[in-house]
Amino acid sequence: MRITLVEDNTSLRKGITYRLEDDGHSVDALSDGLQASDFLRQEDSDLVILDINLPGQSGLDVLHGMRRRDDPRPVILLTARSGTEDRVRGLDAGADDYLVKPFAMDELAARVRALARRRQAAPQRSIPLGDLTLGLEPLQLTSGEGAVEVPRRELSVLEALAAAQGSAVSKDQLLDHVYGTGSETDERVIEVYVSRLRKRLARYDLRISVQRGIGYALELPE
Repeated sequence: MRITLVEDNTSLRKGITYRLEDDGHSVDALSDGLQASDFLRQEDSDLVILDINLPGQSGLDVLHGMRRRDDPRPVILLTARSGTEDRVRGLDAGADDYLVKPFAMDELAARVRALARRRQAAPQRSIPLGDLTLGLEPLQLTSGEGAVEVPRRELSVLEALAAAQGSAVSKDQLLDHVYGTGSETDERVIEVYVSRLRKRLARYDLRISVQRGIGYALELPE
């Protein structure tokens, strides 16, 4: 798994990183709450390990921001506070698990494995997109008023962009997703689909931005 770790204690951050990498995970290690908020808006990961007491912005504020923008990634909170009230606050904010410092690395690794199993056992059925919901089985777009009519090819492009959670997706990747790997379809058709999608999504405050030389990214409303 790709894991985002946010912990301002240097020795603990390094220790957790080494253990997770030894277990075969990829780790993006950060130390500041504001930096973490920006990173999580732009980068994909499978799990977030988040300290509560961070410089710049608290871990709870980072977590609140994730849940406000419908970021479904599982979060393990780390804190030196052992009181029940603090645990409840963290879980009510949207955390999936909670560890009180000091903790054994074996326990953290077990919590990570448990969340990974839970994620695999409950495949995502839909992706929230602000005021819209992209259903995956079957593929359909809905609002509070009902179904939003979008042609199948354009829905497939939207699916790939939504799954990237704000990261850029190249035209080649979009072509492979829509038409299958090895298709000889001209990539300019993706430009047409994206142009049409932009017009359909504008009223819902959703934007598709261009990252030159990289691809397209779906931007959700704050």
